[in-house]
Amino acid sequence: MPLLEFSPPMQDVNSNAQKKTAQRVAVGRHRCVIVAMLAMAMGLPMGAAAQEATPVLLDAMTTELHRAFASLGKQGPGKQLPPYFLSYSVSDASEVSIRAQYGALIDNSTNHMRVADIQVRLGDAKLDNTHGNHRGAAVNSTQLPLTDDREALARTLWLATNNGYGNALDNYLRVKTEAQVRAKEEDSSPDFSQEAPQVHIGKPASPVVVDRAAWEQRVRALSKIFRDYPDVYQNVVMLSAQSETHYYVSSEGSQVVVPHLQVRLVVFAMTRADDGMDLFRAQTFEAETAEGLPAQPALEAAIRDLGQSLEALRKAPMTEPFDGPAILSGRAAAVFFHEVLGHRLEGQRQRGDEEGQTFTKELGKDVLPKFLSVADDPTLTSFGKTWLNGSYDYDDEGQKARRVDLIKDGVLKTFLMSRLPIASFAASNGHGRAQTGRMPTGRQGNLIVTSTKTVPEAELRKQLIDEAKKQGKPFGLYFEDISSGFAVTTRNSPQAFQVIPLVVWRVYVDGRPDELVRGVSIVGTPLAAMKRILATGDKSEVFNGECGAESGTVPVSAVAPAMLLSEMETQRQPQGTARPPILPIPGTDTPASMKKEAQ
Repeated sequence: MPLLEFSPPMQDVNSNAQKKTAQRVAVGRHRCVIVAMLAMAMGLPMGAAAQEATPVLLDAMTTELHRAFASLGKQGPGKQLPPYFLSYSVSDASEVSIRAQYGALIDNSTNHMRVADIQVRLGDAKLDNTHGNHRGAAVNSTQLPLTDDREALARTLWLATNNGYGNALDNYLRVKTEAQVRAKEEDSSPDFSQEAPQVHIGKPASPVVVDRAAWEQRVRALSKIFRDYPDVYQNVVMLSAQSETHYYVSSEGSQVVVPHLQVRLVVFAMTRADDGMDLFRAQTFEAETAEGLPAQPALEAAIRDLGQSLEALRKAPMTEPFDGPAILSGRAAAVFFHEVLGHRLEGQRQRGDEEGQTFTKELGKDVLPKFLSVADDPTLTSFGKTWLNGSYDYDDEGQKARRVDLIKDGVLKTFLMSRLPIASFAASNGHGRAQTGRMPTGRQGNLIVTSTKTVPEAELRKQLIDEAKKQGKPFGLYFEDISSGFAVTTRNSPQAFQVIPLVVWRVYVDGRPDELVRGVSIVGTPLAAMKRILATGDKSEVFNGECGAESGTVPVSAVAPAMLLSEMETQRQPQGTARPPILPIPGTDTPASMKKEAQ
């Protein structure tokens, strides 16, 4: 059940630095331009220039991997099965985190971690220890020493490799047993694709550069703005600056070193309506460096808009179930496409007895209106002036990122592929992604929706009103902002989706002012929802976020224009039972005379 979290919940924002770094060490780190290549006398792909020296960590990884691959199953007592594939994937990540609430710092920390994923495959590419439900059994993770101590690095990798090999042996026996007793599978594709080895050695990422004193002051000042909004009960402003280098080596001969720098400012605030419904708003600002973030006045304005929005939301009326025309803003449409369509186009969802395979048999058929096309292009680092969170140069299986045209003029062309083959698609297209400790699967990066049937925003609104009148509805809905959603893709459950909007307006056909409502949840089925799109706006918007699925949490982006749908079904969100705080916020119940004396 994939889960998209473009706006992180409070518990994610307040997690400690080590947990945050561990969650992100294997994802979304391949964004900077590679500046150098390592020439190798192996007949493998090479760049134009060689680095003066191989990084110590890469050299230690390569040496120990080749030693282990040459020895496992061939030495020691008894006859054992040697691996046919072995890879080491290491994230060397540093982070600076500054958090504040109500104008005061609550965290100012740094963290440095090296985490290695060791992947061991036994058997052969046709049938190995990752088959079926055992995919995760091939990966064993461990923390590495932070210093370039060759012997310490080698011994740590040695121990993790031994443990991973033992797990792989156990699971391969299970796979072989299951293969003998189970019925024939629908998709008999191999468990691993054959790919050309990649050699691409970039310069390791530079250290995190943040003016901590200046950003402490800025973050404090931003969070202090929430003091002006007494109905905002929880808030946090967090600056997270990351410097990460991803190292990948494999027994096939791949060597990849890719640097990544990212700075993210997260603003999160929450309130509670009188009837017990919890409401939150969040906004994120991303850039490659701190200098790329918006200036302080722009950030202050964004936070004031957020605070005012929350105060308006808690007073807004509860919605009722609705089935009628609606407009999704560009940001909302981006989340909608990621959740409703994107997950169902991930390669691994096209094989396996448990998957619903919504689009597996739809290749070459119309799945969208003719005026819509969808691509996933992780090679894009920005859209307009907005930095894209889902960009990377190499995926987490050491494969070069590439643009994939998924749907062209409404017709489904292909899927997002990792190195897990499916019927009709035997190769990766650079979309194998994973969080540390997880097996890479086909995942989205930068999902880009384009349209040839565009109209200005004002015309799109007019068409909404006309469609509502045509259907005899008193209003249509306008979805301004969406936070998250989830998609059910397994066949033992209904093939449905749910998307959680944050800001929703009723657009009345009789000319009354638009009315803000709360408690709306979008529900539906993908095949029906996708074909109800009537027209799109003429401007695209970007939504950056993080998405969780079976291979863990990875950074993603989605780009789409606003969209008019002839029919959108909504239901009410859970209301909650806790009432707002009984005790007034400090300072709001103090007489003015006492405040003056205190000053």
